[in-house]
Amino acid sequence: MKFLHDFMNMKSNGEKMTMLTAYDYPSAKQAEQAGIETILVGDSLGMTVLGYESTVQVTMQDMKHHAKAVRRGARDTFMVVDMPFGTVGVDDKTDMENAVELYQETNANALKMEGAHTAPLIKRCTQSGIPVVAHLGLTPQSFGITGYKLQAASKEAAEELIADAKLMEQSGAVMLVLEAIPSDLAATITKTLSIPVIGIGAGADTDGQVLVYHDVLNYGVDRKPKFVKRYGDFTTGVDALKAYHEEVKAGLFPSPEFTYKKQIMDEVDA
Repeated sequence: MKFLHDFMNMKSNGEKMTMLTAYDYPSAKQAEQAGIETILVGDSLGMTVLGYESTVQVTMQDMKHHAKAVRRGARDTFMVVDMPFGTVGVDDKTDMENAVELYQETNANALKMEGAHTAPLIKRCTQSGIPVVAHLGLTPQSFGITGYKLQAASKEAAEELIADAKLMEQSGAVMLVLEAIPSDLAATITKTLSIPVIGIGAGADTDGQVLVYHDVLNYGVDRKPKFVKRYGDFTTGVDALKAYHEEVKAGLFPSPEFTYKKQIMDEVDA
């Protein structure tokens, strides 16, 4: 497993980092086998595997359930877990209790929090020994306000994002995710900060990249954001399931090679 000092060294040496968003035991196991350095248990599991309309419906229990499965599948991979909607910004005491609960019960290596408003909580978590990955740019928990579109596209917004990124580092964030922002702005922030910057829809000049397992493999997704590249195609699963359905209907499955054979009925008094 890589640790925080390893990621800092990778940034210093110009070595790119890989992060993959995964939500269960088999996907986590595959990610670890592939050598992915960081797994993010993202609240995007709401839409991707639970069928919710957005991340807003994701609960603390959802995050704990899936994070525990991921940890079982990838025991030797650095795991980051999202703080879900409604668990940050309640009040100082409740926010910290939520962070401690999620960190302890999932055996996470770090938590992830969206938005610059989380800076005070990031600072308190850091002081308490909980590493935090910050997330700026397009923050899905705030999609009702920002929309799913390019962020920081104006000079004023870009300057604000740079200031927010510096605030995240000053507050103690160990890593920063930048989503759906202009590539030149992402490059500037990456050079400005001493902590690793991971991009998603933020160009090639960040310290690393993150994509969602289901997007990478075209597995059960109905959308393809501009920044997603397909590296596999799990839609072949539909053809396989159709073939299974048709063989059962036609009496072709199970054939003899898939059947336990034992001459026992001669001994049975039916």
